[in-house]
Amino acid sequence: MSNQLEAEKRNHRKLGQELELFTSMDEAPGMPFFLPNGMVIRNELENLWRKKHKKAGYQEIKTPIMLKQELWEQSGHWNHYHENMYFSNVDEQNYAIKPMNCPGAILIFNNKRRSYRELPIRFAELGLVHRHELSGSLNGLLRVRSFTQDDAHLFVRVDQIESEIDKILELVDEFYSHFGFEYKVELSTRPEEYMGSEKIWDKAELALESVLKSKGVNYQINPGDGAFYGPKIDFHILDSLGRSWQCGTVQLDFQMPQKFNCAYVGEDNKLHLPVLIHRAIYGSVERFMAILIEHFAGEFPLWLAPVQANIIPISDSHAVFANEVKSQLESAGLRVEVDYRAEKMGLKIREAEKQKIPYMLVIGDKEMENQSLALRKRKEGNLGVMSIQETIERFIKEINRSR
Repeated sequence: MSNQLEAEKRNHRKLGQELELFTSMDEAPGMPFFLPNGMVIRNELENLWRKKHKKAGYQEIKTPIMLKQELWEQSGHWNHYHENMYFSNVDEQNYAIKPMNCPGAILIFNNKRRSYRELPIRFAELGLVHRHELSGSLNGLLRVRSFTQDDAHLFVRVDQIESEIDKILELVDEFYSHFGFEYKVELSTRPEEYMGSEKIWDKAELALESVLKSKGVNYQINPGDGAFYGPKIDFHILDSLGRSWQCGTVQLDFQMPQKFNCAYVGEDNKLHLPVLIHRAIYGSVERFMAILIEHFAGEFPLWLAPVQANIIPISDSHAVFANEVKSQLESAGLRVEVDYRAEKMGLKIREAEKQKIPYMLVIGDKEMENQSLALRKRKEGNLGVMSIQETIERFIKEINRSR
């Protein structure tokens, strides 16, 4: 099959409809509606994100979706980005719906006096942002107007920059390896329109380059593609068709702490300016989901599959036992459904495979009598008969292996 035909077969918009993951509606162009199956995948991605970030020493925060316009003027987003922002007026006060999460994280940092002993402070946020994209450029979950960035903002001392970026590179590698993704790395340097002095930019670019070199990371320079407030490292993951997708980013920012008068009390009892590291790994939860749908062609690993097993009673007389099996599997934390329809077993199996459900558990007279299940795996066929407990153990072992 040609790459183009394969890409069409894997199109996330087509699979999103067929597998009932998400939909788009005229009432909110570019703002996806997530269906129950899609929410399962989304929640699993967010659960993994929380688990790994907690282990890596991050604290989760949540900031408002709408903030006063003057804040965006202060941050520099107004000058560099306002044509892509949405606005509102409340109580005769102009507000902007956030296109980025950084000013909110800075306000939390400034909420109290900070000491050098607290640094690095690592704030992580699954922050919903809105950006105005042209209607012609909208594309399923890949190009949207509302999306959730898996953001983190790290407030660090100058002497902590390289060690923190080193840890971020390791965390990025841990995430992408989890999904079996290979990836490429780019260092994006000062753009034409930038804030701050060339001297500070040179210092920031040197710090990023130094970490990449010391870790022996292969990278390319992407001249002029940095953010307006600082240079960045971008991560491009390669999917099963070898296509490249820009996802993660690490940005070094000396500007924003200055603009917001961020400060911490140093060992010398004087106030010092922290350095801000902006960082995302999925990039956007929605976009990462689109990439995963196409990467796996909708055939998700067991831990991500919205329905992990379909229980298929051969006739109505097996329905009560099927329900008992469902209860036992759900109690073990598994996601299962029963196909109670009065259809032939072959049709039920074909439809479960079409829905890309990983396992089918067939129940007939013999299975009911022995309190067992006839297992079928998608694409592999019959796996033989197992007890309910053996089935649960098999599923949990497979889930844990890929988690």
